[in-house]
Amino acid sequence: MFAGLLMFWKVPSLQPISGQKKPYSMLSVIIPARNEAKRIGPLLESLKKQKGQAFEVIVVDDASTDETARLVHSYGYTVIKNEKLEDGWVGKSAACWLGANKAKGKHLLFLDADTQFNSDFLYQLAKKYEQKKETGIVSVQPYHTVERPYEHLSALFNIIVMVGMNVFTAFGKKLDAAGSFGPCILCNKKEYMEVGGHAAIKDAVMDDIELGEAFMQSGYKVRCYSGKGLLAFRMYPEGLPQLLEGWTKNFATASQSTHPIVLSLVSIWIAGGFLSSFFLAYSIIWAPFLWGVASVITYFLFMLQFFWFARRTGNFRFWVFIFFPLHLLFFTGLFCRSIYMTHVVGSVNWRGRKIKV
Repeated sequence: MFAGLLMFWKVPSLQPISGQKKPYSMLSVIIPARNEAKRIGPLLESLKKQKGQAFEVIVVDDASTDETARLVHSYGYTVIKNEKLEDGWVGKSAACWLGANKAKGKHLLFLDADTQFNSDFLYQLAKKYEQKKETGIVSVQPYHTVERPYEHLSALFNIIVMVGMNVFTAFGKKLDAAGSFGPCILCNKKEYMEVGGHAAIKDAVMDDIELGEAFMQSGYKVRCYSGKGLLAFRMYPEGLPQLLEGWTKNFATASQSTHPIVLSLVSIWIAGGFLSSFFLAYSIIWAPFLWGVASVITYFLFMLQFFWFARRTGNFRFWVFIFFPLHLLFFTGLFCRSIYMTHVVGSVNWRGRKIKV
């Protein structure tokens, strides 16, 4: 539990800004979209409601086979077709690069199609970027909106995604960011082109991690924030198979960018969760009464900490954490599967594509 506190010490967020608004440099909002007709609607609605910030919207249709393009056109936004994926490119990187080259704004905002936000979000984001001298990357991890029971299986993954960025620990700025959060990345177009943009990481499965590293290698800062209260998304609403496919694609590759200290803390914390479960089972069956009481208290305290961490990342329900060992088992099993697919098979599946890793 102490390791848990060290690894997830604080969660900086974009604070709502009050006072008189002033216009900032135009944002080019770039949305890579592959078969997103069932998910992109809330994002398009959010964009229609934006106030106080000039922006353009470019949706790059990444060879969709559904009604994505038609839906986007109905909102009056620009759609660029990316019909053919050239050798060596991963779909999302190709879509982002195509959109960036068509962008007219001084700043580029890459958004995932399943995000949504309040009417001030773009202004708040532009203001934060202005405060950071309009340089480097500002990335935001959306707050996970959970609706169906199986979606709670993402709780531990969401915690690790944030912790794995290295910047939410008790060590503060002593550790560099591992990269940037993929669902929301804001950067300067000039700097983006200078570091090579998505063309420089065209074969990256985790383009967000790689893009952040490219900026840092060029001497630019990467800043990560929580989107709680401003930016949200719903992950893998199609069902459990998509959840399995999505986290398998992401995790083994992303873990390689996590600082060894943070990775050690995560491992100790997860091991502590397993140990508290074993301690409870052992004490109930074989140990004296006082050991049983101690094991129940230990289990309950770890459960509360797990729930506290999870609520920092999404609106997860309390009752599911009574059975937190199942979360640990699911995470461990899927992480092993991700390692197998990444290092043995050498490819993962995502949205009907086989991606080499």
